[in-house]
Amino acid sequence: MTKSRFWRHLVVLIVLLGFPLMAVAAPIKYGLIAPPVAGDIHGAQALADYVKEKTNGRIEISVFPSGQLGSERSMASQVQSGSLQMATITTGVLMNFAPQVAVLDMPFLFPDRKTAYATLADPEVQEKIFSYLKPKGLVAIGWGENNFRDFSNTKRPVHSPADLKGLKVRVMNSPLYIDMFKNLGATPVAIPFPEVYNALETGVIDGQDNPFLLSAQVKFLEVTKYETKTHHSLTELITVVNQDYWDSLSKSDQQIFREAAKISIDTNRAFTANQVVHYPNTNGSLEDYVRAMKVQVVDLTPAEREKFREASQPVWNKYRKVFGDEIFDFMLAKIKEHSDQK
Repeated sequence: MTKSRFWRHLVVLIVLLGFPLMAVAAPIKYGLIAPPVAGDIHGAQALADYVKEKTNGRIEISVFPSGQLGSERSMASQVQSGSLQMATITTGVLMNFAPQVAVLDMPFLFPDRKTAYATLADPEVQEKIFSYLKPKGLVAIGWGENNFRDFSNTKRPVHSPADLKGLKVRVMNSPLYIDMFKNLGATPVAIPFPEVYNALETGVIDGQDNPFLLSAQVKFLEVTKYETKTHHSLTELITVVNQDYWDSLSKSDQQIFREAAKISIDTNRAFTANQVVHYPNTNGSLEDYVRAMKVQVVDLTPAEREKFREASQPVWNKYRKVFGDEIFDFMLAKIKEHSDQK
């Protein structure tokens, strides 16, 4: 048998036996609900780039923004089942799988951004929050973020909870957010994020709660002319990986993913902060751009903000019972600790 015939027969034998000539892994899928303009997408891409670089292209991650792979709740279920390897999901939605993680969504939990970031960077806080997801088949490796949430609507300026009464307000699919706005007198409507613009434009809803920056980026402020900077909760997200996929990674690869998750949140926050100060395609800040659009912006006075805080107390009372005293007291103690260190 000639050498050429030998090699041809060997290739045929390998194929018949089911052994591939080259082991080329398909890119893993990474889903997010945010649009491409958002900071968390920039963070996600930074994560993907870092993993690819550090594994010499052996692990490639494809980022899918704008809910291309489904709603947040659907993507979390997909990661849980293994049909999706990774996703970054808001804690408000993850509470459908592990209720305690939504302690971060409690209204007016953090006194300011610096305290929030210091608290979330605390290793004990990460370990505690992430531990609730592991039994659900979701391995948490880091944070995502969509800034402090505010409120915009089509009807009137909002200075107090009384101004919300009768308004149909879109909220994320989270029991806590539904209760939060119901308690404030609004009628909460849980619809997917990609449907919000049309719902506002057609009058299906009167308002929505999302960060000021995001509302500008995705053009919600074209169809809602009143914006109130409530800063009622910090929209934290958690990057989760399917348990079986995670277990298939070597320890060194797992460490690369964790390092990439840290780069992701740093990229996310830096991008967002820059957009507020230097809003793209304008000569000014986000505030300048929004006011030029004739959007009426309400900056709550301390007294007005306190009214919202007081009106949210029944939500605190309810969810302390739902989540348990342990996680509530732990988080409040950590927030105080980091607030005192400022």
